[in-house]
Amino acid sequence: MATRSTELLRVAHAHPGITRAAAARLLGVGTGAATEIVARLSQARLLAEVPAARSGARGRPTTVLVPHPHGPLVLAAAITHETWRVDAVEMGGQVLASDDGRHDGADWPTVAAALSASITAFRDRYADRPRALGLSVPGTVSPAHRLDAATLLWRDIDLHELWPAAPVFVAGNDATLAASAESRSGAAVGASVALHLRIEAGLGGAVVDHGNALIGATGAAGEFGHMPFGDPAIACPCGARGCWGTAVDGTALARLLGRPVPRDHVAYARRLITATAPEPVERAAVRSVAGALGRGIAGLVNGIDADLVTLGGLGADLLAAARDDVDAAYRAGLMAYRRDNPPPILPAALGDGGPIVGAAGEAWSALLVTLA
Repeated sequence: MATRSTELLRVAHAHPGITRAAAARLLGVGTGAATEIVARLSQARLLAEVPAARSGARGRPTTVLVPHPHGPLVLAAAITHETWRVDAVEMGGQVLASDDGRHDGADWPTVAAALSASITAFRDRYADRPRALGLSVPGTVSPAHRLDAATLLWRDIDLHELWPAAPVFVAGNDATLAASAESRSGAAVGASVALHLRIEAGLGGAVVDHGNALIGATGAAGEFGHMPFGDPAIACPCGARGCWGTAVDGTALARLLGRPVPRDHVAYARRLITATAPEPVERAAVRSVAGALGRGIAGLVNGIDADLVTLGGLGADLLAAARDDVDAAYRAGLMAYRRDNPPPILPAALGDGGPIVGAAGEAWSALLVTLA
């Protein structure tokens, strides 16, 4: 019964508000067995059954499965190049409360102190309900949950220090988690092999193969921004030259315009890309960067055989501002047999929330197997 209980929790998590009968059909069990499992999970404070919203139809009122009001929560945290955020998330993905702040590129101890304080405050507020931490970070994460974020100069960071005794702890690269989220509930739902790219302080991404994000042998897969698709004369903070990320971000725009690199090149790039009345030279720079993005996507599609591409962060902004330039470079770079029906390039449906949604999703996936 423990296996069926876990399966029912997974169904209730994936389909918030599902009826007991519909859950039984998805599990392939009889209504009697489903009733017994639901009763057991309700007694364990994992699920509750409540009346559905009134439909106006006659007959016995329908009930639906919802998270127990005193049931477990996961804490999902996301760190970007200049901000942090923590959400308390119940089964089904509903966010109950959020906390956030700015760090503006501060050193790791400063960021860790702020994030740890927020996590502790949520644990105090919800008592024993928080059971897991899911963490999204702007860098590579080893299997031992150690972070290397080159653009922020954070090296070999032990992420466990944010909640040392967390019953369940998962952590991943922000772009990888955003890719997983897009495949679960965003623009890539139903894709066989989806390629997700996210441009912020760097360019990262992931390949999601039939629902599974490929993380590589050491957890560092998806560093597409460090493929040599850029100018070999340009040095990257990672230590290599010619990285693709240096051709599609704010530093590339500043270089094309003959301007010094701004302190916050993400905000600088977003301002130029989304400007409603840009100067001609600024528009030309944006179009050039959009072309570099399209060419790189073509190379990845040729090599990976993705059937869908999603773009997040500045990538989505470039797609909105210069889609013709992205598409022209993309099609020109594709192998000829792909051009009649190229894999579509879509903006990420979850927007900037993709990484934290992905962190919550991974935390719940890891927690559910421990509950029933």
